[in-house]
Amino acid sequence: MSEVHHKTPLEQSSFLLLVAAVTVLLLVIVWPFFNPLLWAALAAVMFRPLHRWVLARVGGRMNPAAGITMLIITFAVLLPAMFIGGLVIDEAAAVVAAFQNGEIDIAAWFNTIYAAVPLSIRESLEASGWTDLSNLQARAQEVIGESAGIIARQAVAVGGGALGFFLSFTIGLYVTYFLIRDGKRVGETILSSLPLERPIADRLAEKFLSIVRATIKGSLVVGVVQGALGAITFWIAGIPSAILFGVVMAILSLIPAVGTALVWLPAALYLLAVGDIWQGLFVLFSGALVIGMADNVLRPILVGRDTGIPDWIILVTTLGGIAFAGFSGIVLGPLVAGLFLASWSILQEQRAEGEDSVPAAPTY
Repeated sequence: MSEVHHKTPLEQSSFLLLVAAVTVLLLVIVWPFFNPLLWAALAAVMFRPLHRWVLARVGGRMNPAAGITMLIITFAVLLPAMFIGGLVIDEAAAVVAAFQNGEIDIAAWFNTIYAAVPLSIRESLEASGWTDLSNLQARAQEVIGESAGIIARQAVAVGGGALGFFLSFTIGLYVTYFLIRDGKRVGETILSSLPLERPIADRLAEKFLSIVRATIKGSLVVGVVQGALGAITFWIAGIPSAILFGVVMAILSLIPAVGTALVWLPAALYLLAVGDIWQGLFVLFSGALVIGMADNVLRPILVGRDTGIPDWIILVTTLGGIAFAGFSGIVLGPLVAGLFLASWSILQEQRAEGEDSVPAAPTY
């Protein structure tokens, strides 16, 4: 019969301190690979239904199911994203070169649009000093020249860090495979190990999963759809660098209501001002009725309104997340907000239960 050892408060405190120290040390060690590990976890969550579907068709064999799921992800998501990224880089480089060579004349564009503006509005613009464009072209070329230098330096850095990029990409795929295969067991282990009551841990986990799926579907999928519609619209209208503008619209779709309009509305006004009437009207029609309505139609279908996070909080935390963690902040910001609201909601419920359990003071 084994002897039961009762830990003293000092022993227990020392052990907890050791657990905290090695946990922090582990986070410091894996921090350089934070982004690939984060996106591996998000991919495992998002493609869990696909894995279950594949698993049912391979007789419940875990390794083949995970491998087939990874192949589908690679050919359906990764390779198209790399192809589009290459096209965007080429078009962005062409725009930068056009600015440097003076092929894009902003002053001439402004003068063309300004000539089409009614006289009363022109007088207001002149009175406010908005028509002084003598140095606009030179300043624009100077800014673009500096941007080109930054892009060139970044390109050199990417080339020099190709091994690091390949390592991060490989680690992301490798971890994704195991999280897809063993995700349910890993999640159960984490929930069982958290120093929280199991009902609270389950609620937080449910909130985590719902926010991840809602954010990726609501932000990324809707953004991709709006960007694709915008690129097709610009291509039909004959606007150059349509793919580049489509990607910009996909990014700006994170801003509610007016996001994509920041791109298609100025383009439509310019086309109308230079006399391309049907192209300008087509961009206006497509922007307002097709691109603009995609968010209102698709988001409720893909996500619903069950995340419990107000739209303004999603906007603020998304932009803050991007500023803090780059592209990963698109998911990280709303995730933190959702867990914050869920935690305070649970705390409020516990306090309410505690107040209800306190007997009322006797009255005389």
